[in-house]
Amino acid sequence: MPAPAPGSPVSCAATLSAPTREAAFAAAARDTGVPEPLLKAVSYMLSRWDDHQGRPSTDGGYGVFDLSDRTPGPGTDADKGRVAEAKSQITRAAELTGLTADALRRVPNAGVCGGAALLAAYQRENPRREGLRSGGDGGELAAWRDAVGRFGAGHDFVRQVYQTLRGGESRVTADGQTVTLPADESVPLPKAETAAAPGTGCPEDLGCEAIPAPYAKLTPTDPDNTTKYGNHDIADRTGPGGPKLNYIVIHDTEGYYDPSVRLVQDPAYLAWNYTIRSADGHVAQHLDPKDVGWHAGNWYVNMHSIGVEHEGFAGDATWYTESAYQTSATLVKHLAATYGIPLDRAHVIGHDQVPGTVAGTTKTMHWDPGPYWDWDHYFELLGAPIGGGRAATTQVSAGDVVEVRTGYQDNAQPVTGCAAASPPSPECVPGAGTNFLPLRQAPSEDAPLAADPGWKPGGEAGTTYVSDVSARVVSGHKLVVAEVRGDWLGVWWAGSLAWLHNPADRPVVLPAAAKTVTVKAGATGPAAVYGRAYPEAAAYTGTDVPAQAVSALEYTIPAGQTYAVSDDDVVTDYYRATSFDGSAPGDRTDVRGQDRYYQLWYAHRQVFVRAADVDLHDARPSALVSTAPPVVRGDPWIGRRLTASPGTWTPAPKRIRYQWLRDGAKIRGATGRAYHVTGRDRGARLSVRVTASAPGYESGVATSAATAPVRSPVRSHRHPHRHGHRHHR
Repeated sequence: MPAPAPGSPVSCAATLSAPTREAAFAAAARDTGVPEPLLKAVSYMLSRWDDHQGRPSTDGGYGVFDLSDRTPGPGTDADKGRVAEAKSQITRAAELTGLTADALRRVPNAGVCGGAALLAAYQRENPRREGLRSGGDGGELAAWRDAVGRFGAGHDFVRQVYQTLRGGESRVTADGQTVTLPADESVPLPKAETAAAPGTGCPEDLGCEAIPAPYAKLTPTDPDNTTKYGNHDIADRTGPGGPKLNYIVIHDTEGYYDPSVRLVQDPAYLAWNYTIRSADGHVAQHLDPKDVGWHAGNWYVNMHSIGVEHEGFAGDATWYTESAYQTSATLVKHLAATYGIPLDRAHVIGHDQVPGTVAGTTKTMHWDPGPYWDWDHYFELLGAPIGGGRAATTQVSAGDVVEVRTGYQDNAQPVTGCAAASPPSPECVPGAGTNFLPLRQAPSEDAPLAADPGWKPGGEAGTTYVSDVSARVVSGHKLVVAEVRGDWLGVWWAGSLAWLHNPADRPVVLPAAAKTVTVKAGATGPAAVYGRAYPEAAAYTGTDVPAQAVSALEYTIPAGQTYAVSDDDVVTDYYRATSFDGSAPGDRTDVRGQDRYYQLWYAHRQVFVRAADVDLHDARPSALVSTAPPVVRGDPWIGRRLTASPGTWTPAPKRIRYQWLRDGAKIRGATGRAYHVTGRDRGARLSVRVTASAPGYESGVATSAATAPVRSPVRSHRHPHRHGHRHHR
């Protein structure tokens, strides 16, 4: 492709007038000389080809190429890893194209042209470009690696772009644009420039950087004081000493990458395990997974979790880059496999799902990563899609357990107060995708939002305020259905009945198999709910560890209510860590108890209940779900034969049974796929009821639409030809 001469502006006319994003990429490739697949791959890793309606990303970039307003340089916030530049990407792109900075931020096709012009300029300015050329299409693309690295933030980003070129991608963007990047296995992957630093717990090809959190006394002039130290605790979580790793907690930093990493290096602050940079998904490791970070605000969860911080702001209706999502998912999938942590929404959790510790603390808990973290996409990248790929359904009955799948880009729920709740976030942006659905106090869109007595002890209804999780059910949450009224499901939520809208044209729940709990039969009161699964007092005997109070939260499970179990094998323990050198009595001891707990889905969070206080019920098998109804084929005429098509089902059934119906009533003996219409059917409407079954599932039932009323067949009346001959067939 011919590239513009050095110093001459890139013409964006064809790109600006392109009718689709696909056509815009093609036009920009022609006008700049950048290979079209490379443009698409770079853009995909930055934005998934979404323009985000002019909103900046978490690292302050705009449009499908995440063009930055900042001038990167050594030590600049959020720019570590970028090549130092004299000008910001938007300023440089404006000079290269003649477009205004505002157009580059807000006009999708302008951003495409600006990104292409930048890549072309970076390639022209690359002193190694001639030496990088090699034969074949894949070789041509390989010659652009330095330019890609300069555009993104170094080798981590380059690796992801070239993996995307090899694997291909295709998706429909938030504004309905279909973009396709065909796979090209001839593209060589770049060799890792740096392997993961030793001891980081990262996959080798992720190139994690070690930036250790300090373990130090806060009063070095007082050598006898061993209780003031930071910013984490020593443990043996990956060995026999315990405690066991059970959770990965997803956070956002509420700040940019550089200051966040500086904080984790402050012994007077607190530590988590990993930080992920938005620009390129670069990972910094701060704590060995064996040690305990102070990141969750709940010591029991800290004991058992790995904390992963993501550069960004919970109240900012911006967007995380695809590069950050992919790197995070690669890391979390590796950690889960290494330490046996389930890849589900009860064990890979948001900070917002961490419970309080005692009554009165729920209202102080955090709410990150917030409503703008795309859980659906994240779990697809983890290889464990929410709902397991099952189809959403309206075929729900009281007593069923359902899993909520909210969607994201097509699920724009109203959110307010972003600037006040999460400075320096801007005001909330109408139309931004969200990861939750609202629950209401009655089956009506006009009803007040559901209440959460832990989050709002005064009993007030939930609100749309960005941090108010009172009435928010997030994608992947499991609920027990108590009642069905039309399109509304009454579900148990925070000790009360709340209502979820499950419209027929866009159902949001899937059948789920989960054990459930109810208050113990014969109990005289509700079951208490806990934020920690601490041992009974007797477990501390002989350990030198002071017994910890087992204190309930604000919540209870009243009689008649049912909640879904998210883990029926919870570790009951308490890890003692109060001194710098482990010299305090009982320090660095994990006390195990015999008192058993279950982990539950309760309100917005995960909580615990004592097994002795509840009855545990086995999971009801999920029913097969009809994804296309049965169909009756043939004319409903006396003497004719009708046949039934069973429709389609999820999962695929092993057995199909038929029952023919006359005006909705069973026809005795009519249980085959075919039915012979008789005089008894005259004037009636016929239909077929299909029952589908499969091992491990409840049978599903679906009925076809009814035929027209049965009548006698239409007879053909042939008339003699005027010459006496009859028509031939």
